[in-house]
Amino acid sequence: MTALLEMRRISKSFPGVKALDDVSLSVAEGEIHAICGENGAGKSTLMKVLSGVYPTGSYDGQIVYDGQLAEFRTIRDSEDRGIIIIHQELALVPLLTIAENIFLGNERASRGVIDWPETFRQTEALLAKVGLRQTPGTRVESLGVGQQQLVEIAKALSKNVRLLILDEPTAALSEGDSQALLDLLLELKSQGVTSIIISHKLNEVRRVADSVTVIRDGAAISTIDARAGDLTEDRIVRDMVGRDMAHRYPERERRAGEVVFELQNWNVWHRDSRDRQMIRDLSMTVRAGEVVGIAGLMGSGRTELAMSVFGKSYGRNISGTALMHGQPVDVSTVDRAIAAGLAYVTEDRKTLGLILDETIRRNTVLANLDKVASRGVVDEGRETEVAEGYRRAMRIRTPSVFQKVVNLSGGNQQKVVLSKWLFTDPEVLILDEPTRGIDVGAKYEIYSIINDLSAQGKAVVMISSEMPELLGMCDRIYVMNEGRFVGELTAAEASQEAIMSLIVRE
Repeated sequence: MTALLEMRRISKSFPGVKALDDVSLSVAEGEIHAICGENGAGKSTLMKVLSGVYPTGSYDGQIVYDGQLAEFRTIRDSEDRGIIIIHQELALVPLLTIAENIFLGNERASRGVIDWPETFRQTEALLAKVGLRQTPGTRVESLGVGQQQLVEIAKALSKNVRLLILDEPTAALSEGDSQALLDLLLELKSQGVTSIIISHKLNEVRRVADSVTVIRDGAAISTIDARAGDLTEDRIVRDMVGRDMAHRYPERERRAGEVVFELQNWNVWHRDSRDRQMIRDLSMTVRAGEVVGIAGLMGSGRTELAMSVFGKSYGRNISGTALMHGQPVDVSTVDRAIAAGLAYVTEDRKTLGLILDETIRRNTVLANLDKVASRGVVDEGRETEVAEGYRRAMRIRTPSVFQKVVNLSGGNQQKVVLSKWLFTDPEVLILDEPTRGIDVGAKYEIYSIINDLSAQGKAVVMISSEMPELLGMCDRIYVMNEGRFVGELTAAEASQEAIMSLIVRE
């Protein structure tokens, strides 16, 4: 097959770091080419070189596109050649309509006046092409993440895309939205669009990719031809982490003790819609040393449950009883929930879990400042000592605890969030999507930390949209649908089929 893109011996350095080291990449016209690697491997940096975010002259090597040497100095240069990149953090304006977002900077105008009828006509055609059933005048803020992703793709198609680059396109999507997006990529492939997809979800890579390039520590390790039948998840994982991972989930001795935490008849109403009940008469228990999973589809109420328990951070008219060691406890505020022995690792670590512009040191102690303060003044020496202790214990990859967390990979950011809550010495940890957006090697490290906490007698509640993760880690799994638990499965009883049958039966 003819190569549409060749990146030849690309090297890119930042102060003190070589992000890319002599990387070569060839993408055939009309194929879906996946790029896999651990966080910090250089995947996104390579795509920023290609798209002009890092302009010609800021890196070594050559880019040959459609048979010609390409020297992109801006993103507009690459877009003019049909190369469109959709970043993991979507670049849409929430208060503008779908039509306005699609043609922002690329308006359909005559003599400086926007032709709205033509704009709406073209928007309708693009929305039909990507399978989004919304009107052009719908504000983007009212769309779900999966629908916003489709708007981004429609925006790319409006620019006559030939090479579409998607960075972690399904990281924040439900299973249904993810499958719909993958179907769309295959449909675009049949129409002649070439795609590069960066993804940690290896099952999705196997489903759509024709070729896979693995990058590790800034170097291209291998390119695997899926059409030749050489593509397996074990092969990708081995190349990503530099070792075999015979077990995706670390083994542990399962020892459940006495009931530590219990909810009885928990009810939560939507914070805005007065007639909408989010959690309905829900009861659950968690034992010392136990990892309890909560499975369910997007919108089933899992995060709403976790946030309502942790200081009533979500919802209104919350009723029911929370018990610790059989005694009722007050969880009506975050401070009181922490004092009762609860900790909550949010699913959105960048917005709700961390202060990105602060250091690792400061983020680590945020939830328990009293412990590093004297008479209301933080002891910076003690603060550094605590942060260094967690940096070593959690194996946070950073030269210093004075590094800002915004500069860390997703896996290391998640370790900082865990450190913050472990510093409060909780008895119960609620982990909401603890491995979202992190690579397979970092996932294993997070799983090992969870197992260590379990061995210490901590009670762990784990919410995850990845069923294999729940099956691999949990002693018991509650299955949730429409704000209620519709089933409870032991590790021996649990399977993807059993979980889904409970969900669809309701």
